[in-house]
Amino acid sequence: MSGGGPIIAPRIVARRDSDWPALLDLWVAAWRTTYADIDFEARRDWLRDRLVQLERGGAQTLLLLEGAGRALIGFVTVDPRTHWLDQLCVRPDRFGSGAAEALIEAARSLSPARLRLDVNQDNRRAVAFYEREGFMRIAEGGPSLSGRPTSIMEWTTDGAPKS
Repeated sequence: MSGGGPIIAPRIVARRDSDWPALLDLWVAAWRTTYADIDFEARRDWLRDRLVQLERGGAQTLLLLEGAGRALIGFVTVDPRTHWLDQLCVRPDRFGSGAAEALIEAARSLSPARLRLDVNQDNRRAVAFYEREGFMRIAEGGPSLSGRPTSIMEWTTDGAPKS
């Protein structure tokens, strides 16, 4: 056996308070890659406040980590009571790596019957990903914080939208 220690597979864990800096850095980097014209750096406090509020109401933020430490690959925030997937974010250098699929699987473990989310209509990568994962567009969403039009998408175990 060669040196270097054991290979540690990526794992899903609950967010800790000490994870805030890495989580916020990842969120800014991922969104900056998607929408370079928006100042996501200025929205760090908004995201932190939003996630804290959601978590106080019962949502959970799960992290996808790799290695022996807490090297963050991505995160997902889901409220199991409402089935709402509020955030799914992956480090830009891990786009297309299977990280988002692992996070969707984690979200489904929290809300196994269905998931709903709001996605920017012009975020083609995200819309295509959710469609591959079995989500269907069920309604127009409200304008996002950036003013972009959104769609409500839903995944259910039987593939049929719920009212």
